[in-house]
Amino acid sequence: MTRIFISIQLALRMLARDWRAGELTVLGLALVLAVAALTSVGFLTDRVEQALKLQSHQLLGGDLLLTADHPWPERFRREAAARGLRRAESATFPSMVSLGEAAVLAEIKAVSAGYPLRGSLRTAAVLNAVDADTARVPQAGEAWPDERLATTLSLAPGTALALGNIRVQSGPILTLEPDRGMNVFALAPRLMINLADLPATGLIQNGSRVSYRLHLAGEPPVVAAYESWATAQLGRGEKIESLDNARPEVRNVTERAQRFLRLAALLAVILAAVAVALAAERYMRRHLDGCAVMRCMGASGAQLLLIHGGEFLIFGLAATLAGCGVGYVVQSALQQLLAGLMVTHLPAASLLPWLHGLLVGLTLIVGFALPPLLRLKRVPTIRVLRREWSGSEPASVGAYLLGATVLAALMLWMAGDLRLGLIVLAGFLAALGFFALMARLLLAALGRLRPAGRGYGWRHGLANLRRRLAATLVQAVALALGLTALLLLTVARGDLLDSWQARVPADAPNRFAINIQPDQRVAIANFFKARGLPAPQLEPMVRGRLVQVNAKAVGPESYTDDRAQRLVDREFNLSWSARIPAGNTVSGGRWHGETRAAEFSVEQGLAETLNLKLGDRLTYDIAGNRVEAVITSLRKLDWDSMRVNFFVMSPPAVLGDYPASYITSFHLPADQAAAIPELVRAFPNITVIDVAALVRQLHATIDQVARAVQLVFGFAVLAGLAVLYAALQASSDERRHELAVLRALGARSRQLSSALLAEFAALGALAGLLAGIAASLIGWGLARFAFRLDYLPQPELWLIGLLAGMALVVVAGWLGASSMLRQSALPALRAAQ
Repeated sequence: MTRIFISIQLALRMLARDWRAGELTVLGLALVLAVAALTSVGFLTDRVEQALKLQSHQLLGGDLLLTADHPWPERFRREAAARGLRRAESATFPSMVSLGEAAVLAEIKAVSAGYPLRGSLRTAAVLNAVDADTARVPQAGEAWPDERLATTLSLAPGTALALGNIRVQSGPILTLEPDRGMNVFALAPRLMINLADLPATGLIQNGSRVSYRLHLAGEPPVVAAYESWATAQLGRGEKIESLDNARPEVRNVTERAQRFLRLAALLAVILAAVAVALAAERYMRRHLDGCAVMRCMGASGAQLLLIHGGEFLIFGLAATLAGCGVGYVVQSALQQLLAGLMVTHLPAASLLPWLHGLLVGLTLIVGFALPPLLRLKRVPTIRVLRREWSGSEPASVGAYLLGATVLAALMLWMAGDLRLGLIVLAGFLAALGFFALMARLLLAALGRLRPAGRGYGWRHGLANLRRRLAATLVQAVALALGLTALLLLTVARGDLLDSWQARVPADAPNRFAINIQPDQRVAIANFFKARGLPAPQLEPMVRGRLVQVNAKAVGPESYTDDRAQRLVDREFNLSWSARIPAGNTVSGGRWHGETRAAEFSVEQGLAETLNLKLGDRLTYDIAGNRVEAVITSLRKLDWDSMRVNFFVMSPPAVLGDYPASYITSFHLPADQAAAIPELVRAFPNITVIDVAALVRQLHATIDQVARAVQLVFGFAVLAGLAVLYAALQASSDERRHELAVLRALGARSRQLSSALLAEFAALGALAGLLAGIAASLIGWGLARFAFRLDYLPQPELWLIGLLAGMALVVVAGWLGASSMLRQSALPALRAAQ
């Protein structure tokens, strides 16, 4: 026990000495970066999860929420009343809100008295005023705009707004809805009205997409009993959300964002592991002589391992806690970058992210710092007289393999899914192999360069890179990984968006109009002609739900793919036409034309998602009637044309007799923008969607998310620079001796400086060029296979990567190595003896 106590004292004393000497700087920096990268994401997602748990009642607006795409049957209300449950109702749908010459697409929410049953609404008297809880809802004839809508229309209390067939008075500003507080991607502003005003608006027409919600609250046993009863009564398009699965769409978004950001942060962890291993290797080599002396004085190998291992564990714990602290600060920045996407007040984080940070730090210390230390306990006493030392021992190799295995397991755990984790792991290994191979080939090409004349600096710098080949490859790969991520999120992302926009013709439709009724078709055509605009092509639309495939019932549970589940769980927009719509091409089978046979034409992507093929028989439920037809053709659609497209179409004889609404798209010149408010006033039930505005908002959202992801990937770049600094430190003794020899042979400071700068510039150019190539290939792959874009990477991407890599490495390398040029040659030569 005394020996252990003495060893701990020595470990603390050596920790203080090594810290003052700068021996642990890189190790500490790498640990802080790795832990901060992961915990910054962990703290934010943990706070979101805590908010979901704490606000589960409020997210539902009650204890139980029933949601449907049609009005709830009266029996659900009667049963709730019979059980003594409190009830409130709401309905949400998109519609136009007009003020004078301005018209804005908004999400309308009609609520009944008593809403919400849990939590409370918050309002402010005017924009930017202090808000407060309110116990009431909008009165009949009153409407509460949210801050976005009030800002867009410059609303003041009492302003009259046109909503469908009625006019409502603008009331206080709606600042918070409890069941909307975690709406992550709300593209449209909100207007809240009283449910009693909904029929008078005339906005609910055939084909309208309305979400009807029934909020219930009461004693837990009564709510549970009602949930059991209601579950057995549910039909298609109806679902129940309880406290256990409150707002599943929010949870899904949160889980996917957490998974993606954690995998992004994992890149920093992997690079930090390399830096930790390099720093520990240098530490081991610099302490071999001291350990040999201690062995001569009677210290055992176990005691040496306890002293140095204890020093690393204590220091690693301190660095890990510091990394957790940095992560907590950075998550505040992430929250600010995502402001507006998460519009709720987040509670304090739990201890779980701290534990995750400690686990990551411990993994890096045990897996990548301790293996070199295992060699210290076997240092021979003869080293005091002779400095021979063998290469890596099997124990160290095994320990490194153990560390790599633990890191791979950590990657699988963070992926949250075995298949995704294996894909990510394979992707990392493939990227490492690709970068290492390309770096080796480029180094070989550089080796053939023979600068003529007075190119001493370049010759010596390139020779240094080839002489330290292993270290050069590690540094180049580490920096290239981090730079690739940043180039993808900046330059390549912008190129992809520009390529997508370039595919859209200048005169492509920029407005969609929906909810057009059959008796309005002639009047709408005349409306456009009267203003010198071409009459738009109106397409019929019937809403139906897929209920059977080949006489077999289908539902969300029939599919494992998320998109397939969502498609089957909602109603399809069906249409009919005898001619092939513009932008559609038949990819399989034959077009139905004017036939009166029951035939369907299905979009090829939908067929692939739902595993449909030619000859399959589909059955749709349309307003309670079953329509069955055979798939006789598959179509490819040009979605970028901005025309109206449908997943499923039939001949006119199949769907022509069912209740339908009409939809159209049209191009509106900028100087005709005033026509939209006139159109909405003339036809209040119509909803006009400004595609350009949605695209602009989508770009703003992408930019916002990209900035947050860039912050996370910034840790990877810093970790790559830590690898560079660790490699420089690992070779500092050799480099210092080499510079001393060159000085003794007559080399001048300017020549040595040019050699160092050439080495760093070549290394940075190598890493940057690799990053540019990789970002171009990944961008092309995403464009070709994910987005179906004709995208050719810009050559500027390679140049940007090359210049960025050179700048980073030259600055970081010079800061780490310039001090060697100021040292005298004699001390370095003596130290090497």
